[in-house]
Amino acid sequence: MLIQNAGGIASPTPGALIGPNGMIADKDGNVLLCQHGQRRIVRVGKDLAMTPYLEKFEGKRFNSPNDLVYRSDGALYFTDPPYGLAKQDDDPSKELSFNGVYLYSGGKLKAIIKDLSRPNGVAFSPDEKTLYVADSDEKKRSWRRYDVAADGSVSNGRVFYDLAGSKEQGIPDGIKVDSQGNVYGAGPGGIWVFSPAGRHLGTLQLGETAANCNWGDDGKTLYITASTSVYRVRLSVPGTKPLYQTYQ
Repeated sequence: MLIQNAGGIASPTPGALIGPNGMIADKDGNVLLCQHGQRRIVRVGKDLAMTPYLEKFEGKRFNSPNDLVYRSDGALYFTDPPYGLAKQDDDPSKELSFNGVYLYSGGKLKAIIKDLSRPNGVAFSPDEKTLYVADSDEKKRSWRRYDVAADGSVSNGRVFYDLAGSKEQGIPDGIKVDSQGNVYGAGPGGIWVFSPAGRHLGTLQLGETAANCNWGDDGKTLYITASTSVYRVRLSVPGTKPLYQTYQ
């Protein structure tokens, strides 16, 4: 174990998810970590010390930051569903009236999407003209796509792939994209793979619900976290490279 109680608190309120979630390296080789328990994003240094990075929007505490991705200009995008709150949207400690997707750039924090009930995984297309967001609402269960403007704002949100009619159990979760623009979405039974046009190419079957995935090794190995296991699979197409790397 590297960090105990990495979600920020030791004792959960019944029904709340208090652990750590998405992670990403920053420009200094540290790791930004989403903490469901403390409802914030922290910076984890080489010494594993954690310092607050982003905690509030317009003076109000986040719900529970979940996943995050950098654009090539260093702008940080992250999602903030209410999974860290025991009663989620009805929790009395919830301070924001929405579950948002945020853009942090140039020291300024903006809520760029406010109409998703459960924003979860987030990723860019290789040309960064499209932002993908998983909506893990159990009634909607869809991956969505948005057009990205030069200033980082998004528009024209629409469904990329809809799972609402599927009988398989599980929800859309973490997202990654390969160098050809194919989308890898964690979901029911494994990793769902889509063409850039939203055609379902197939599913990497795991026999359990996948939570997230990421590229490793030489870029052609996909590592997958699932309900009880961690998997890896070799692919023929490399993934997109992260903007920053951690210290070796």
